Amino acid sequence: MIRSVVRGIGSALPRRIMKNADFEGMVETSDEWIAQRTGIRQRHIAADDETTASLGEAAARAALENAGLTPDDIDLIVLATSTPNNTFPATAVEIQNRLGMRHGFAFDMQAVCSGFVYAVTTADLYIKGGLAKRVLVIGSETFSRILDWTDRSTCVLFGDGAGALVLEAEEGEGSIADRGVLAASLRSDGTHKDKLYVDGGPSTTGTVGHLKMEGREVFKHAVGMITDVIEDVFTQTGISADDLDWFVPHQANKRIIDASAKKLGIADEKAVVTVHMHGNTSAASVPLALSVAVADGRIKKGDLVMLEAMGGGFTWGAVLVRW
Repeated sequence: MIRSVVRGIGSALPRRIMKNADFEGMVETSDEWIAQRTGIRQRHIAADDETTASLGEAAARAALENAGLTPDDIDLIVLATSTPNNTFPATAVEIQNRLGMRHGFAFDMQAVCSGFVYAVTTADLYIKGGLAKRVLVIGSETFSRILDWTDRSTCVLFGDGAGALVLEAEEGEGSIADRGVLAASLRSDGTHKDKLYVDGGPSTTGTVGHLKMEGREVFKHAVGMITDVIEDVFTQTGISADDLDWFVPHQANKRIIDASAKKLGIADEKAVVTVHMHGNTSAASVPLALSVAVADGRIKKGDLVMLEAMGGGFTWGAVLVRW
C-alpha cells in the first residue's frame, strides 16, 4: 500500500524573543507565576515584517532543503493556521507564490491548535488517493496579532512560529513496520465553542477580534480528549505506549503534557517538550517540537512517533508516524 513518508522537516521563528519577565510591567504576573502554571519561559513574537506567510515560507524552504527537493517537486501545499494573512485568498496560495510554485494546488486548513494534525491526516489521504505525490504540510501562526495584551490569562501563553514537513508517497507492505503515516484519529465537538474562541470575525463583528479562553475548562477536558484519540490509534494499530519511541504533543501547557503521558502510560523521557522555548504556537506547535527533536538527534529514521493536539472548537486528534 502507499504510505506518506516524511522526506524533510523545517522550522522558522520570529527574531524577537519575549521572556516571562517582560510581562511584569504590562500585567500583574511574574516569571515564577507563568512558569509554575504552564512551563513556559519564553516565546517568539513576530515583528511587523514577519507574517504567517513569511514564516510559513521560511519553514517550507527549510523543509525542502532538508529533503533535497525544490518547489517544482511539490504537488500540494496544506497550511494549518488560525491567523491567515488575509481573510482570503488562502495564505497557502500566498506561500505557493512566494516559493515560485506555478503548478499544483494549495489551501488552508482551520482546526486551531489541532490544525497540523488535521493537515497531516488530510495530506496523507491526498497521497493515498493519488492526487499528490509530494505534499508540503505547514503549520504557521502569528497568534500575537489576536491577543489582548491586557489579559494576563491569555497573553502570556501564546507565541508565533512555523514548522513544515514534506510528505512523499512510498510503497509499503501495509504493516506497522512501514515508514510513514500509519494511523490517525480526529474528533471535534462544537458544544465547547465558548471555552476557547476569538470574539470577532468577518460574518459577525467585521473585526479580527481577540482570543478568549476559559483556562480551567480547557484543562478539564484536555487530558481525556487527548487520551481518547491516542487510545483509538493504539487500537487501530495494535501497539501500546511501550512501543512508542517518542510522544510529540501539542505544546500548550506542561501540566497537560505530563498528565496525558501519565494517563497513557508513556514514560516521561519519551515526551518531546518545547513549551518552555516557544509557548503555545497553535498549529505550529507540533512541527516546531518535531523539528527540535529531529535537529538534536532524538528522533531518528525508523522511530515510532505519536503526534497529538487539541484546540478550540474543541478539535482534537492524533497521528502515528514511523519516521
